[in-house]
Amino acid sequence: MIDFKLIVQSENARAGEFHTAHGKITTPVFMPVGTQATVKALTPEELKEVGAQIILGNTYHLYLRPGTEIVGRFEGLHRFMHWERPILTDSGGFQVFSLAKLRKLTEKGYQFQSHIDGSRHLFTPEKSIEVQICLNSDIIMCLDQCLEYPATHEQAVEALELTTRWAQRCKEYWEAETGGLNHLFGIVQGGMFTDLRQRSAEEIMGIDFPGYAIGGLSVGEPKELMMEMAAHTLPLLPADRPRYIMGVGTPEDLVELVDLGADMFDCVMPTRNARNGQLFTERGTINICNARFREDEGPVDTSCSCYTCRHYSRAYLRHLYTAREILAYRLNTIHNVHYYVNLVKEMREAILAGRFDRFKKAFYSKRQ
Repeated sequence: MIDFKLIVQSENARAGEFHTAHGKITTPVFMPVGTQATVKALTPEELKEVGAQIILGNTYHLYLRPGTEIVGRFEGLHRFMHWERPILTDSGGFQVFSLAKLRKLTEKGYQFQSHIDGSRHLFTPEKSIEVQICLNSDIIMCLDQCLEYPATHEQAVEALELTTRWAQRCKEYWEAETGGLNHLFGIVQGGMFTDLRQRSAEEIMGIDFPGYAIGGLSVGEPKELMMEMAAHTLPLLPADRPRYIMGVGTPEDLVELVDLGADMFDCVMPTRNARNGQLFTERGTINICNARFREDEGPVDTSCSCYTCRHYSRAYLRHLYTAREILAYRLNTIHNVHYYVNLVKEMREAILAGRFDRFKKAFYSKRQ
């Protein structure tokens, strides 16, 4: 089981830490998304410079390309991609659900055709864990059933029950094949129904995992409903295990979810928005292509210490972006990932100092 140490709790907000085979993780923590063994536009050295403790890879994509045989020759993702710090891999279920052609869900698993070449595959709970073991992830995720929004109560029950059965199979395979090495997280589902969220939490906790994730949020539901589900589910999870909110979200989401007791986050927004010219600042999001930045000599964010803000003006970044220069995507991404990593770092420091409420008020007071 995971050695999670809860250092300070202020109301529901938590600061903790735990160890993996590739280093310690302090929480709250944001994990940049490196879907295909790369955080788009950044080198591992740049990720270290912005303070990333752990990154996320994707089982579906890495299974299809380059394949476990190739990664296995490097004894896992760390040496393959030159990243020495921890890695979390998701199970691939969401990507099968959203990307694969002619997918079919059965009790056995997901049958699907690759979105790359149309080849046919079967992803069972055991196969997902097998691939993640080959990737040598520090944290691996159970295969679960992804649910569309909106979904009926009956559909949510069926997905919940299948997720529980698959979670049991994942744990049994993980224990048999690894002896419990690395950390396997169970995923709580239940759609947008509080009774099912509670039932799923009880069933997944009954299997007993080193950590727990809340899945099925930020799938198109109203923000208020997402927060309602998170607020209901987070207190149900064990206090002595990490709590991971999957695929969420905006800076405001992270602040609210830390306030509710979440520990771990991932989201593609920092990298995707960077490539679309949207940059995060303490005063809100700006579009760097805006004409008002054409002659702006200031940095993206005067309070930011990232490489981009230390060396480049908004005018230059606007020029690069409108000219579609590759450097624009790199510099924008450095800034956005730094912003997210630093945001959760500041929240941790505020929790440790007993001033999270003041931090939250100051955070919103600066937003435009």
